[in-house]
Amino acid sequence: MTQSSSGTRMVFICGSALRGQPDHLNLQSAQFVKETKTRPLYRLHAAENGWHPAIYQVETGGISIPGEIYEMTIEQFDHLAANEPPHMYPTEVLLEDGDSATAFFYPQELIEKHNWPDISSYGGWAAYKQTAVG
Repeated sequence: MTQSSSGTRMVFICGSALRGQPDHLNLQSAQFVKETKTRPLYRLHAAENGWHPAIYQVETGGISIPGEIYEMTIEQFDHLAANEPPHMYPTEVLLEDGDSATAFFYPQELIEKHNWPDISSYGGWAAYKQTAVG
């Protein structure tokens, strides 16, 4: 369920706006709903020299990406979208519990063009950042 009857939107966060990450304030006062994971249909890369995560859907070889669901007003969602890195776009992501939410994907062609590292094996963006820094 990406849009609720009250006009809010359920948004899957899996990168630098997670709790404890540097861009969490971009969510403003969005309501935290739950921790979750995607279905194993995606790959996760470190884009722009590790500046932000880049996810996309794959036919085979996908993983479950850990993240958080937030309920956002249209204004909060628009603010988040305006602060996402260039080329990122909102689309539906499928969650392990059968629900769906809006997530920000990155074009696979650009990831491949720049040969950004696949960090799918790290267990999520926060785990990757902790390993990369620590």
